Amino acid sequence: MPLYLALVCVGGLIGVSSLPIYKRETAGVAELIYRLCLGISALLFVAAIIPRGANALDLTLPLGLPWIGMRLHLDALTAFFLAVVNLGGATASVYAIGYGAHVSNPVRVAAFYAAFLAGMNLVVLAADAYTFLVAWEFMSLASWALVLTHHHDAENRRASYIYLLMASFGALALLMAFGVLGGVSGAYDFASIREAPRDSWQTGLVLALVLLGAGSKAGLAPLHVWLPLAHPAAPSHVSALMSGVMTKVAIYGFIRIVFDLLGPPAFWWSIEPMTFGAISAVIAILFATLQSDLKKLLAYSTIENIGVIFIGLGLSLAFKANGMLVPAAVAFSAALFHIFNHSLFKSLLFFGAGAVLTATGERNIERLGGLIHSMPKTAFLFLGGCFAIAALPPLNGFVSEWLMFQAILLSPTMPQWILKLLVPAVGVALALSAALGASCYVRAYGVAFLGRPRSDEAREAKEVDQWSLGAMSFLLGLSLTAGLLPGFFIDTISPVAKAFIGGRMPAQNEVGWLSIAPVAESRSSYNGMLVFVLIVASAWAARWLIYKYWSGATRRAPAWDCGYIEPSTATQYTGSSFAQPIRRTLGVIAFSARERLDMPLPGETRAARFSVQIQDRIFNFLYLPITSAVARISNWLNALNFLSIQEYLGLVFAALVLLLVGVAR
Repeated sequence: MPLYLALVCVGGLIGVSSLPIYKRETAGVAELIYRLCLGISALLFVAAIIPRGANALDLTLPLGLPWIGMRLHLDALTAFFLAVVNLGGATASVYAIGYGAHVSNPVRVAAFYAAFLAGMNLVVLAADAYTFLVAWEFMSLASWALVLTHHHDAENRRASYIYLLMASFGALALLMAFGVLGGVSGAYDFASIREAPRDSWQTGLVLALVLLGAGSKAGLAPLHVWLPLAHPAAPSHVSALMSGVMTKVAIYGFIRIVFDLLGPPAFWWSIEPMTFGAISAVIAILFATLQSDLKKLLAYSTIENIGVIFIGLGLSLAFKANGMLVPAAVAFSAALFHIFNHSLFKSLLFFGAGAVLTATGERNIERLGGLIHSMPKTAFLFLGGCFAIAALPPLNGFVSEWLMFQAILLSPTMPQWILKLLVPAVGVALALSAALGASCYVRAYGVAFLGRPRSDEAREAKEVDQWSLGAMSFLLGLSLTAGLLPGFFIDTISPVAKAFIGGRMPAQNEVGWLSIAPVAESRSSYNGMLVFVLIVASAWAARWLIYKYWSGATRRAPAWDCGYIEPSTATQYTGSSFAQPIRRTLGVIAFSARERLDMPLPGETRAARFSVQIQDRIFNFLYLPITSAVARISNWLNALNFLSIQEYLGLVFAALVLLLVGVAR
């Protein structure tokens, strides 16, 4: 029953996406589509959480490839990702009912939005390579159309072009991975792939191809170049879906192939995910710390969190290869829990950025400020999202990263020396990214919401609609609930770990006082509710002491500026000045940061000028040479368009001879 319900809902989303074709009048069509998407996503979420026992559900439709058909599958892993996708889809639909009215050409956005949701759900349900890849491409094309919403902007057209190139590259890598998995037999259904024997070189090749294919869609460095461009270009509710949900569908593809179809892991499988995950986490959060564009900052933060998830998946592969099933389950559960958590607080933050964009028309935090006075509800909700993503207790981001560190602390018992050296280094990178993440969000929130308005747009901002505030409030409530009662969510994830790892964490409902214990209560535990009570009690005690000994007299005066009264908002601390220490210490190495200062000589009355130039080393040293080479080869091959008929026949004959020689060998 749940699988049939999911299939009907996916068909419903595809039907909803075609609604503008039959309903010509545009008034209210976009809102109708979003309301229908909300209802269908809620049904899909129900289908995901319906208990099925220990049995997986399978369904074959007479579509797709001959003799294979279109195979669909619903097991514990599918159900988890269906819940993540449709929880994100439902909240984004609620937000879009209010926010969508401010988007140009709302019907076009809403139609592709429904198709995007259908593609993501179908990827998760697919049980053969053909259906998986077709759904993957459908998801990519629908999201590409959404990135191209504001196509009149040249920067957005460039972002959509790069996104389409990277999506095509990732699909090609996955196609080759399934080709190697299917082998000469050509059996591309997952059940046959799972049972097929393969050599070690084949598993290594598939692992590399899957890391390229799924990593490019997830935004894993150095395949991340599309993400900071595409997320700011898309409407904010689409950005929330792409960052909070679509990247998780890519991680689902990695888990499905590597943990399920590829067979028992070897320890060296873990090296690549952990290495690239650690690089992604550190490099991305450094870039995020320097960004002035609020949505681009959130996009780089997504890359950092994807790196954290891949660290957990790599750790689980290493533990599983060494037969350490409980530590493997801790790392795997931490990765899955962070997938869920990131979908919550990143969607919340993108919704907040969209609310700021709606109210002010600005994404540049240097032109904001003082929004806590004009948009107090949005400011409070955005602050909660910042606490969660900065991994501060008692919110959910802390729990999943704490579990990740607990898994790292169990790594010294692994026998391989390369892992004994690599895992601590990865732990240091994870700790560094967590610290930098906290400073990143202190900067973003402080500059955007505190202080005085830096522009007329920020000064005239108004609070956004109730639909948008309701969606953000719901996500913040879930983030707080997952942080206070993490044991319930971990026990929900445990069947997935049991099915794909072979072990599970101890049942958290048996641990007293709502604590969680990764391995045993005697070794380490965490109680989110107790931390929350201590925070509330400390805040109340501080407030009581202040009011008890406060004289009651208040005095308001202009901001102090070294003894002078300066009404200009330009004298405030800026985001650039906040990030200056990080930019000067790590910027030269990480991203070729250059500062230029033009200071007038004594006696000159002209203004001083200061500018900062930041470049992406990965883009400059990897992608620019590739694009230049492709352009040169294309120009060279362009000469083939001007050959005579005799030259074309000669070229075809030469190619035929070369192919025959190759076959003869």
